[in-house]
Amino acid sequence: MASIEKRGDDQYRAVIKRRGLGRVSKTFTTRKDAKDWAKLVESELLRGVYVVRRDAERTTLRECIERYRRDVVPKLRGVGHESTLRRLDEAFGKMALSAITPAKVANYRDARLRVGRSASTVKKELAKLSVIYKLASREWGIGGAVNPLAGVARPVEHNARTRRLAPGEEGKLLAACEPPMALLVRAALETAARLGELLAVEWGDVDTSKRVMTLRGIGGHGTKNGDPTRAVPLSSEALAVLRELGKLPRSMDSRLFWQWRASDSFSAAWRRVCTRAGIENLHFHDLRHEALSRLAERGDLSVLELAAISGHKTLAMLKRYTHLRSVDLARKLG
Repeated sequence: MASIEKRGDDQYRAVIKRRGLGRVSKTFTTRKDAKDWAKLVESELLRGVYVVRRDAERTTLRECIERYRRDVVPKLRGVGHESTLRRLDEAFGKMALSAITPAKVANYRDARLRVGRSASTVKKELAKLSVIYKLASREWGIGGAVNPLAGVARPVEHNARTRRLAPGEEGKLLAACEPPMALLVRAALETAARLGELLAVEWGDVDTSKRVMTLRGIGGHGTKNGDPTRAVPLSSEALAVLRELGKLPRSMDSRLFWQWRASDSFSAAWRRVCTRAGIENLHFHDLRHEALSRLAERGDLSVLELAAISGHKTLAMLKRYTHLRSVDLARKLG
């Protein structure tokens, strides 16, 4: 039987003693909360499903985020991890792992969507939170760290982009760019590579004699589709971009586009360029859509050849990125 002890003003401690369990207690600000907790624990004990939550009650999410930053992030490919962790820390960092409930996570999800965050962004944030809980429970030995994401629905994505360059936009965009940015834009349109892949390319990854460039992904952690590397062919225009790039000042950094450390540091510069060019709603990733669509419209490349260039492993994903203009398809039909 549980006992409730008054511990000063507005503090009530529920205490449960059982053979084999020892003494389990928790302090609350109201007697009702203390009784409710005691009933829940006693019910779980009777059903044999009680889990000792001491570690999860004493460990904050912020502590787990710091460990994730230190031990996990350096091994990850891609970018954007820090901004996601920062957002989770702002929302839940001060809370104990045991205090973050499915209801609180659902409220967080809904609030993020209300302020205009995309379903894709919110899904990534929830996925990151879930990963941290799994590591806490399975690898970090934090008992009672029950994943609150198990009962939370993820947002449904309806935001697949079909944006392509309108007539005249490429010229406006390039005119608004300084040389390094202009060459990066041209490289994206010729190789269909992702921004993170292009920013990671080093001069040693380029073989102009074979007309091939090797993509390794940010930090050498592999490309987005999971392969260690991907080789992309270099067109005559791509080779011209490399020649012009070689004439620009270099740094101790061996990367082609050393001016930007990663995609996160590139975003502000990209927004300024689009503003100068008078172009709206254009993401840098849309250049990958444009490049793949142009390759598909040529008509001389098979689906397998397109997939080899793009790095997609399924036709469904490749189709999402190759939005052919209906007017061009109609012209081919005669």
